[in-house]
Amino acid sequence: MLSTYREKTAALLEGSGHYYKAGRYLDIFLITLIMVNVIAIVLESVPSLAKQYQDFFHELELVSVAIFSVEYLLRLWCSVDKIEYKNLSCSNVKKRIKYLFSPLAIIDLLAILPTLLMMFITFDLRFLRVIRLLRIFKLTRYSRAMQLLLAAFKEEGSSLLAAFFIMSVVLIMASCGIYLLEHDIQPDKFGSIPQSMWWAMATLTTVGYGDVVPVTAAGRFFGGVITLLSMGMVAIPTGLLASSFADQLRKRRDAFNEAVLHSLIDGEIDPSEKQHLEMLRIELGLSHAEANQAIKVMTSQRVHALYCKHCGNKL
Repeated sequence: MLSTYREKTAALLEGSGHYYKAGRYLDIFLITLIMVNVIAIVLESVPSLAKQYQDFFHELELVSVAIFSVEYLLRLWCSVDKIEYKNLSCSNVKKRIKYLFSPLAIIDLLAILPTLLMMFITFDLRFLRVIRLLRIFKLTRYSRAMQLLLAAFKEEGSSLLAAFFIMSVVLIMASCGIYLLEHDIQPDKFGSIPQSMWWAMATLTTVGYGDVVPVTAAGRFFGGVITLLSMGMVAIPTGLLASSFADQLRKRRDAFNEAVLHSLIDGEIDPSEKQHLEMLRIELGLSHAEANQAIKVMTSQRVHALYCKHCGNKL
């Protein structure tokens, strides 16, 4: 019986099966609560508002943390029934530990941890307010774009690390070069390599604050070379993420297309298959227009495949 309750809770939290409508309503409620929290935290940084509505902000925080804590514990409890953990050949304890270290679980923990720690440790209120703003990352669970971005980061992790390593090497080389060229003329701004890193960082990222600039002819020429080099350096991680983002979107569409083709084996999509495709659409984060277009295209391809290309007769 416990397993049944756990499976129902998992279905409700994930918005799948017969609970997908109730799950959508729960998601809307949690999204609204997150946005209200973010707005409240921003307004609380205004001293006059913080003083006038102190009790309201405090009560909202307590209620929100209580709700987020219950959600976190429920997700941890029923995580063993999630698709990605259900078929693992290990104990439920190990499945839950694996879930604890997943990105979404860590984000959920960060949403409640600052307030819980405040009960035992004294925090600077400004620091606590900024940490509590991390609660906005809980929207990742409900945002298709953020999920795709996280998947892109995960898939291109090694490539991004390589790109950032190359950028770090270029940063050090630029800092050393400008230090050798400018430290005698501007010892207050380029007196050491660590000091020169500020100029190198601003130049490589094409920000160019202008508070630290080379004045010698050699320094300005070197700065121009670094600026031209930075255009290609910044484009590397951007290109990797853009490519991976598009690839993740294509994979989701391909997965839905395969499901549609599987449903069309008997030549038509029955009501139960339509319900399954609708739940899959929600899970993959596809819009109604994308799903309808995929069904239309796959159905057309299926019909054409049933007829001979040469004589037009049904195969």
